[in-house]
Amino acid sequence: MSAATSPETTPAAVAAVVVLAAGGGTRMRSKRSKLLHEVGGRSMLSHALAAASAVQPEHLVVVVGHARDQVEPLVHELAPQATTAVQTEQRGTGHAVRCALEVLPELTGEVLVTYGDVPMLTGETLAELVQRHRADGNAVTVLTADVPDPTGYGRILRDPDGQVARIVEHRDADEATRAVTEINSGIYVFAADTLATGVARLDAVNAQGELYLTDVLGLARADGGRVGAHRTDDLWQTEGVNDRVQLARMNAELNRRTVEGWMRAGVTVVDPATTWIDADVRLAPDVLLHPGTILAGATTVGEGAELGPDTRLRDCEVGEGASVVRSEAHLAVIGAGATVGPWSYLRPGTELGERGKIGGFVETKKAVIGAGSKVPHLSYVGDATIGAGSNIGAGTIFANYDGVDKFPSTIGDGVFVGSGTVLVAPAEIGDGAFVAAGSTITEPVPADDLGVARGRQRNVEGWAGRRRESRAAAADAPGDSGAAQ
Repeated sequence: MSAATSPETTPAAVAAVVVLAAGGGTRMRSKRSKLLHEVGGRSMLSHALAAASAVQPEHLVVVVGHARDQVEPLVHELAPQATTAVQTEQRGTGHAVRCALEVLPELTGEVLVTYGDVPMLTGETLAELVQRHRADGNAVTVLTADVPDPTGYGRILRDPDGQVARIVEHRDADEATRAVTEINSGIYVFAADTLATGVARLDAVNAQGELYLTDVLGLARADGGRVGAHRTDDLWQTEGVNDRVQLARMNAELNRRTVEGWMRAGVTVVDPATTWIDADVRLAPDVLLHPGTILAGATTVGEGAELGPDTRLRDCEVGEGASVVRSEAHLAVIGAGATVGPWSYLRPGTELGERGKIGGFVETKKAVIGAGSKVPHLSYVGDATIGAGSNIGAGTIFANYDGVDKFPSTIGDGVFVGSGTVLVAPAEIGDGAFVAAGSTITEPVPADDLGVARGRQRNVEGWAGRRRESRAAAADAPGDSGAAQ
């Protein structure tokens, strides 16, 4: 279950949220932007935009740069209200924020700065950060955390009044400073005028030749502003993702929280360690998940359904009391009380009606299967509509593809199709009709008729016996490879 921002913690709208998403992410070693990699079934950018939107910004700006052609379309898809600012050269966080301010009007209120690669950060935490900023009357408020190993992080140094005196980067810290365990997350709330004037005054006189956003805090203090901090106890919310090892750790932690949340909401998870549930999945009470179950995308599962073991569903709808065992489904609908599996594959467009059955070793695609109808085993059903109460015998193939185009077939209500049948599309079987086992149906079968399409059986008298006698004689012949040496 993904974290949400409660009405009690949602502040009045901030002037703007700036999401920094221009970095190269080279340690991911991927052709895809780092921000498109998923945590809990959502891209990291999706998590960032959801958290940002929770504080109701009047303006939402995403700073893009590296892999802009990948990131910018996703921004507009996920948050159509957002504006993008382009950072053509990555010259530091201060420069990135400067690029963002250039596309914004003059602001009054607060500006929140966050990142596109901190997927565990929640809207609730951002709301609390804004509330602390307002309550303390700060010019700048930084989100911090107390971590066991602060190596690599900037350290928060406070003055006797508890304000943030300065932030010292790890590489610049002396031994005493490195002993400090309160770290800078890089997530801030600024008074809009403090940010605008501070960013304008930044210079790149440092070893990296970059503009540091942290320098704005020092400028704010020099101008008499109060710089405060809001500490979170949830260390994961301050952690970014820079490589695939961190990505795996983040996925595991979010999944642990998600699974635990659903168990507390009334879902039985037999083995949490082998169960994966994406952030957008929705489960009703009394769902039972067996080991090896993976629920991905926007899957919804009705009350009392039983899934697994060894089952993966993506973007599926599962009705109340349904059962899916050792099977895979994508963009499929499984009706209430229906059963699937084991070892079946429901491809996109499959709709299994109430109390319907897709048995073992069945593949379906764009198949609408009516209430109470059964496809028990070893069949392929593609581009087909099957009415209610019909039975498709073992080994039935819907031959929907002629090598160039695909064609639909229609099976009526109460139809019985015998085993080993091939229905050559576009096939039409009327209500109540029967199809004899082993038939290859190429013409319509009217309602209540029996369709038979197979060659007449002919028995050749004594053929098998004569064949055995001939082979025995050949084996006994002199010089034959089977003769004794």
